[in-house]
Amino acid sequence: MSHIFGFARQVYRFAGPVLWLNSVALLLVGLLQSVGLLLILPLIAITGLVEFDTGSMPYVGWLFQWFEDVPRTQSLTLILAIYVLITVCQSLFNRHQTILNKKIQQGFVRKLREDTYKGLLRANWDFFIRHRKSDIVKIMTTEIAQVKNGLSAYFQFASSLIFAAVKIVLAFLLSPWLTAGILTAGLVLLVCSRYFTRRSEEFGEQNLQLSRVYVAGITDHLNGIKDIKSNTLEQAHADWMGDVCRQAEDNAVAFTRLKTNSQMLYSVVSSVLLAGAVYLLVHLFQSQPAQLLLVVLLFSRLWPVVVRMQSRLENLSNMIPSFEALVELQNECERSRELQIESFSNVRPIRLNEAIELNGVWFRYDLRKEAYALRNVDIVIPAQGMTAIVGPSGAGKTTMVDVLMGLNRPERGVVRLDGKPLTDDNLLSLRRSVSYVSQEPFLFSASIRDNLLLMEPDASDDKLWNALELACAADVVRRLPQGLDTEIGDKGVRLSGGEKQRLVLARALLREPSVLILDEATSALDTETERRVQETLERLRERIAVIVIAHRLSTIRKADQVIVVDQGAIVQRGRYAELANDRRSLFGRLLGQQELVAQG
Repeated sequence: MSHIFGFARQVYRFAGPVLWLNSVALLLVGLLQSVGLLLILPLIAITGLVEFDTGSMPYVGWLFQWFEDVPRTQSLTLILAIYVLITVCQSLFNRHQTILNKKIQQGFVRKLREDTYKGLLRANWDFFIRHRKSDIVKIMTTEIAQVKNGLSAYFQFASSLIFAAVKIVLAFLLSPWLTAGILTAGLVLLVCSRYFTRRSEEFGEQNLQLSRVYVAGITDHLNGIKDIKSNTLEQAHADWMGDVCRQAEDNAVAFTRLKTNSQMLYSVVSSVLLAGAVYLLVHLFQSQPAQLLLVVLLFSRLWPVVVRMQSRLENLSNMIPSFEALVELQNECERSRELQIESFSNVRPIRLNEAIELNGVWFRYDLRKEAYALRNVDIVIPAQGMTAIVGPSGAGKTTMVDVLMGLNRPERGVVRLDGKPLTDDNLLSLRRSVSYVSQEPFLFSASIRDNLLLMEPDASDDKLWNALELACAADVVRRLPQGLDTEIGDKGVRLSGGEKQRLVLARALLREPSVLILDEATSALDTETERRVQETLERLRERIAVIVIAHRLSTIRKADQVIVVDQGAIVQRGRYAELANDRRSLFGRLLGQQELVAQG
């Protein structure tokens, strides 16, 4: 129950006084329902079917006295008119309360989505290294949808609770001792119901874990569908899907079984209590027909509300693991927050005049382990010129670039921009001045124009075409049926690998950066296109810093400096020709191996 109270506090923190206004509307609806029930008595009295002793019901006897002063024909008309009026008022309050509930629900869910997404954007790079993308996507979609459903259950539970409270007060006025007895039995039943709420929360946790496995598996399978089909792995993945779906089915059926068991228990107990109440009223309390009728009517309408309350409580408990997962993601994003700024819109780029430097940089991904990804790295990257970073796989090349961009913060050492340390104050300005092109081209399922405008939303068509020309992609776009407005599909699936790399390069150049970083960004280009791109880079290096991470050493022949990395440390540096002459060095061996492959 503590988790449910925690959820209720979050809702109140968001809605504030509006939630009280909603409660008042619910209370008015409950009161109008009760008044409608009371009108049954004078209506029956007018028919003469039952004789009422108004003295036995001191709190409602005034209702009879008031109608007795009115002629019988007029009193019938008056009762029916009041009933219609009550129904109209009740419908108006219901309408207002339903709309208000929806506004609170949609606003609360919108805030959850926005706060969580902003938290993700502000989280540091290490956060994304530690978390699977599929888990984050699932929380942002499935679990927020669960919380939305849980919020509906919360409002339904609150309305049922208020309606029940109004009917209980009216029952106390009619027969306090009998009502107290029935409520005591109901409280015992409520204590017993903790088993059902606890089990509902357990089912919710199991469902959370199963859905994580499901979403992660589907994401991995679709990303690797080409390998699956090429290697005839369909059956293995179909078996996996069947197993996960069976577990989800068993979990859903078990939860339904739990809910129906609790509802059956409440229905049976309510019928027993109602029968006992009638027996006590007739044989022990010698109740009048009016009192008997009202108490029976009240409790016959009260117990279904109590059953619904228990059902909503179980739905709430089932939702709690999803809400906790969402809150935990928000808290972890806050703990991993990179910067304290609230907006990214006013960031201005810096203009690099001298150099970017790494001075005595040490970095490791896991502080609990001794292995360092970078060890005592000292490099100077001039503001104009091409710097190539090479080395075997896993040597630390990409990690070094991540430190240069401030994605990873060094454990020891410092990053300097024109002699000034990289700090929180100038970090975003640095990134605003950098264009990074990874070895896996990142394209949206949108038009070419939309993908390019992602970098510079206000760029003109002339500027777009100029960037495409520089990236040797203009001819590709012109051949497409709708030019810049051609839809390229999911991750640019309608384009070849080389075409995607050129588009991403064009997007990077559109920003007119001070630093251009290419992480194996030309690996899918044919020889002629790669030559033309190299010519573009040679022109660009005269005015900006170009950093190239390359495995194909033939592409960096004209680099101004080559930095050779191995096991997180710099083992060589110099110009291409100088390093190539030493065949016993790491660079010489890598170059020799590639030359043998090219010849063979």
